[in-house]
Amino acid sequence: MAAAETNHPALEPTAAIAGHPIHPMLVPFPIVCFIGALVTDITYWRTAEIMWADISAWLLMIGLVMGVLAALAGLIDVLGNRLIRSQTPVWPHMIGNLIVLVLAFFNNLIHSRDAWTSVVPTGLVLSLVTVLILPVTGWLGWALVYRRRVGVAK
Repeated sequence: MAAAETNHPALEPTAAIAGHPIHPMLVPFPIVCFIGALVTDITYWRTAEIMWADISAWLLMIGLVMGVLAALAGLIDVLGNRLIRSQTPVWPHMIGNLIVLVLAFFNNLIHSRDAWTSVVPTGLVLSLVTVLILPVTGWLGWALVYRRRVGVAK
């Protein structure tokens, strides 16, 4: 039996558009923004060119907005289907991503300061910690999709 045929129809997401789950469509946006914020923070730290601090602030804000939208779609899936809720990786995936959003929120507040203090050292450290958490939560999300077959079409 092929892997796609083993999918249990009850593991389909609640938040979907035309059968396509919304959560995985939104997730790449905050990931790219938070990684980009780390890169621009490092660049600002090395060059002291204010443009990079401004770009970091924008990337954090966009990542935060898109991350909240992705979290809402994921929460709808989790709350809307008890079989998805029962999957072991769901809870650490959700908690880890909530930690990322909280860190990004405080990082965004830090980046609203003026110039050097908006990035060095606190903003840079928060960006780094955020990016270091993402591979763990991403791996857990991968396990939900590719091992547990959550949200995978038949």
